[in-house]
Amino acid sequence: MKTFNAKKEDINRKWYLVDAEGQVLGRLASEIAKRLRGKHKPVYTPHVDTGDFVIVVNAEKIMLTGKKLTDKIYYRYSGYPGGLKETCAGKLLIDHPERVLQFAVKGMLPKNSLGRQMLKKLKVYAGSDHCHEAQCPQTLTL
Repeated sequence: MKTFNAKKEDINRKWYLVDAEGQVLGRLASEIAKRLRGKHKPVYTPHVDTGDFVIVVNAEKIMLTGKKLTDKIYYRYSGYPGGLKETCAGKLLIDHPERVLQFAVKGMLPKNSLGRQMLKKLKVYAGSDHCHEAQCPQTLTL
């Protein structure tokens, strides 16, 4: 019996629509990361991107448990001395709600070119409308 390896041309990608309203950030992000990697498919191969596209709407209504709204801090560095900036999760959720979910999912994907390729298949929108109606996404309940 030979080991099965998925090839790029054999992969069938689907589009999923996820409503983030009332969902806990980490639990939602882990399910999305699993779909982006393709671990839910029987043809999963670690070194090939076998995942699906995921559209997330209502990212502004996502929940954080405990005191994470004030205690969780996101950092960014400009590269200059004294250029380390920090933002708490509550402020980031108000200003850019889609980034909170993108950062959470990005941390759960591989840290290489394959992970960056997988992250491009994630589409996050703060409101309830999106521009991917032509792809006919299936609603995914988590």
